[in-house]
Amino acid sequence: MNDRSPDGEAVWAQHSRLRVVPPVQPRKLAKVPFVELADGRLQGVVSSGSDISRVYVSSIAAGTHNYNCSTNNNRPCGGLYGSPCKHLRSLAAEAVLQYGPGRVARYLRVDVPDGAELIDCLTGAHEPAPAAMVFSRFLRHLAYLEVPTTTMPIPEMHWFPAEEAVR
Repeated sequence: MNDRSPDGEAVWAQHSRLRVVPPVQPRKLAKVPFVELADGRLQGVVSSGSDISRVYVSSIAAGTHNYNCSTNNNRPCGGLYGSPCKHLRSLAAEAVLQYGPGRVARYLRVDVPDGAELIDCLTGAHEPAPAAMVFSRFLRHLAYLEVPTTTMPIPEMHWFPAEEAVR
């Protein structure tokens, strides 16, 4: 199958919708409601284990494996003691469920031996990173859950993935 048009553009780029790639394994969204491989990082939102109204924005940079974890208002996680905290461990575990271990390891550029946990193979250190953009993207995704059901086109969602395959 040719995935390029005659002008060299990727075929999917000519459409306003993409096929949804299902998770590799089912995930429970209560602990890690948002996880993505974007902006050169594995990043997402992780619920607090102690306060239902608090969430953490956690990220691991591809290549350097530097990591950060802070509340949505940029207060540092108290569990960062020279190694990834429980929020980062949860983020990595859920990313593996969502995308598969091979894809996450390739994205982060890390070798993970058979039987090893991805998070234990990372060599980075704590490096502050802004949380606002990731948290804002998470909130934007949540807003789409409140859009009323309709069969009419919704202009602001023209980019949103569709469940059928792109032809």
